[in-house]
Amino acid sequence: MKTVGRGMNANAKNVYNRTALHYAVAGKNKEAVQLLLQRRVKVDQKDKHGITPIHLAAWFGSLDILKLLVQAGAEQKVENEDGLNIMHCAAMNNHTDIVEYIISDLQMKELDKEDQSGNRAFAQAAKNGCVEMLEMLMDTYDMATMKGDTPLHLAARNGHLDAVQLLLQSFDTRDEVNMDGETALYQAADHGHEECVRALLENTNWNILISALLPEKCSALHAVSERGQTSLVQLLVKYKANTDFQNQRSQTAMHLAAEVARIEVVEMLLKSRVDLTLKDRQDKTVLGVAARANEVIIVDMIIKAERYYAWREVRNKPVTSDTFTISCVPRFISRGHIQLAESTLMLLDVHSKRKKKTHSSGTSLSV
Repeated sequence: MKTVGRGMNANAKNVYNRTALHYAVAGKNKEAVQLLLQRRVKVDQKDKHGITPIHLAAWFGSLDILKLLVQAGAEQKVENEDGLNIMHCAAMNNHTDIVEYIISDLQMKELDKEDQSGNRAFAQAAKNGCVEMLEMLMDTYDMATMKGDTPLHLAARNGHLDAVQLLLQSFDTRDEVNMDGETALYQAADHGHEECVRALLENTNWNILISALLPEKCSALHAVSERGQTSLVQLLVKYKANTDFQNQRSQTAMHLAAEVARIEVVEMLLKSRVDLTLKDRQDKTVLGVAARANEVIIVDMIIKAERYYAWREVRNKPVTSDTFTISCVPRFISRGHIQLAESTLMLLDVHSKRKKKTHSSGTSLSV
């Protein structure tokens, strides 16, 4: 570094428009920074992304270097091309000491503003799972971004369980939807963050969360079923997600799972007693969808499930009416359940004989 004092250009830039000061700050090399500042380098030089050395000091948590840059006259309100200032950079990396310095020493609360994505410091902390930063800023924050995402959305979407739990403990806002119609639960499920989904279901009005839908009328169950995320499917079914809800194309979660051969998901949904008669906009039941996709295993599973459902329908309902029993027969035949139809007719015959026997016994007693 001492060669800087022997005629070298301390403000020389590389292809990224970065100077030696950028690298000294990013490397947290306080001695090098001091030497460069003594050579009166440009402290506000921006690289190709609009990042200045003071951004890097806040980003990497170098409070001493940040103070040196401030003393050297660095612009404290400078923003990069994404609208990030030093408070954003510190908050999203959990550097509480730097945020404290900005607020208490520099008295620059005005830096707590939205970046170009509509995120303030608290939202950035939630998005990046910075629990200590959230605790520090907790008292005055629970606002949505310009896209309608609350801090809970951001933490859940990015799978930061500790941040999700802290936000659930601290705020009552839990089932809001953003501008895309997504709840925090949907975002957590859509990104495959099972523990965050579980935390949301255990600590919120899960009935509202599960029934919340996107503009395309897709539920969280649709998303995880199509991708074959069995553990999330099991979790949502456990909390009574509506397995028969149809999206804008009239597809149930079962339609989506059957079409892309999610065998384990299909098995779970069949066990939850889905309605196999529902049709999509192409007039296809789940059986038709599986057959069209040539998913032989799933076709077999659905046929067996249909037979089982039909058998349970007869078994669980007392035969108090011949009309009821007879009305079942054409339905069973139309579904291809010939043996079940024959069994039903046999049951009807037995029931009829019992009625005659009872009637006959009653007559003899009255004589």
